[in-house]
Amino acid sequence: MTISPAGATDRVADYTTRFAAFLAAEVEPLEADLARRDVGSPWNPRLDEAGRMHPAVWEARREVQRRSAAAGLYNPHVPSGGGFTRAEMQHVEEFVYRHSGLGLGLAALGWTEGANPAIEHCSDAARERWLEPLLAGEITAAFANTEISVGTDVLAMETHARRDGSDWILDGTKAWITNAHFADVVQVTAVTEPGAGTRSLSMFLVDASARGFSRGRDIPTMLDDGLTGELHLDGVRVPAENVVGEVGDGFALAMAWINWRRLCRGGMCAGWGEWLLARAIDRARERTSGGRPIAELQAVQHMLADMDADVYAARAASLQAQTELDAMPGGAFGIPLHADAPRLMSLVKVINDEAFFRVADRAVQVHGGTGLRLGSPEEKLFRLARNLKIPAGTVEIQRNAIARGLLRRGR
Repeated sequence: MTISPAGATDRVADYTTRFAAFLAAEVEPLEADLARRDVGSPWNPRLDEAGRMHPAVWEARREVQRRSAAAGLYNPHVPSGGGFTRAEMQHVEEFVYRHSGLGLGLAALGWTEGANPAIEHCSDAARERWLEPLLAGEITAAFANTEISVGTDVLAMETHARRDGSDWILDGTKAWITNAHFADVVQVTAVTEPGAGTRSLSMFLVDASARGFSRGRDIPTMLDDGLTGELHLDGVRVPAENVVGEVGDGFALAMAWINWRRLCRGGMCAGWGEWLLARAIDRARERTSGGRPIAELQAVQHMLADMDADVYAARAASLQAQTELDAMPGGAFGIPLHADAPRLMSLVKVINDEAFFRVADRAVQVHGGTGLRLGSPEEKLFRLARNLKIPAGTVEIQRNAIARGLLRRGR
């Protein structure tokens, strides 16, 4: 008897079949061409003089995005794209990360620089101006929420917007922004009504070519990918049609974006975890010590078993949580959210962040000295795994949300 896990639908099977063909026909030739150009790899790009991703690597990613959009593969996660459920997306993301590894194939699925659940709330005019080009892979976006001294405490942000006739004037600085150097449009969260709690913020779509908008310094991180930096808004005029949702919806929309990234941890960590485990098994079979494969050593066998247990348990928890979220009124990104939704999304993030860190750590250990080599997949994913515990809300904040959900449910 074959048991199909939740979300493993016919359209997921169709998507993964087409994605595999796309990797072979479209992505592999682009990867080969990039390798010949000596500009680094998609996961370890050379950086330019300003510390930003080498333009040739960036353009290779952009070409994959455009081709993926044309093939109908870029946007399964948003209603305007495929409209897949979160359980379906768990399977899609797992497949993409497992089969792309650290290659250009990762750019073929909309990430933080593409369309997202929050931007779907834009006006008809903004949909034509910004959302449709994003869906087509013609432009890229950035989500500007974090500030120099404001991370998880969203309501403490200092970027503000004031009315000027029917327009809005934005002032402030955003930091730690992915795709800051290249974005064509930026989703900016700003204070519009100080002291109004979760209704104090609004979200705006800001044209990166607007007067008063500028890109600041690069912010090197342990990922060393040349994509993170500052953005400055100095009296930037934004038309009313570029308000996302309604004035005062900014907190809910920002959380929709953040929660989307939290839920993507499930498929990402399962896919990469399976990839690291497969590489570790191969290494254990090939590497010898005392004339015998290290796979025969119990210590190595236990590391492989622990990797498998972590991947399996985190994957199962993610599928269960996302299936529950799909069944809730409004789903994972409804406004307002179901009362138990924040708890489930925090569970997905904290379980995957911590399990994947253990998987990546053991992968390095199984590979030994080669796992420590700068630029190896194991070394890169170990750094990425450590990074995951902070963006989209630290693992400590996730525990707070889980506890609040439990206590609220108890009442």
